[in-house]
Amino acid sequence: MAGEPQSDCLFCKIVDGEVPATIVRETETTVAFRDINPQAPTHVLVIPRVHYPDAASLAAAEPGIIADILRESREVAELEKVEHTGYRVVFNTGSGAGQTVFHAHLHVLGGRGLNWPPG
Repeated sequence: MAGEPQSDCLFCKIVDGEVPATIVRETETTVAFRDINPQAPTHVLVIPRVHYPDAASLAAAEPGIIADILRESREVAELEKVEHTGYRVVFNTGSGAGQTVFHAHLHVLGGRGLNWPPG
């Protein structure tokens, strides 16, 4: 059921503390942790504590939580000291866009030049 933890979801297991992660920040609704395969000097994932397969389904069901994720991306950028030099926030939605874990999450990338267009 949407919003409920999924026993086979890596990110749900991180939220529950079953799988270790390098936590950067936590709030009542979000968890931010370092990506295990960083694509930039700063590469932090911000996820909701509730399970939705992607950003679109989360936004439709719980817009307040997606706002929390975006707000946390700014907090992470400040903590990582990239808020003034620039950073990118990315939601990959669907396997064709590069999503590999189907629990909504936002990437905060910074600490180097980020060319456009990406990928």
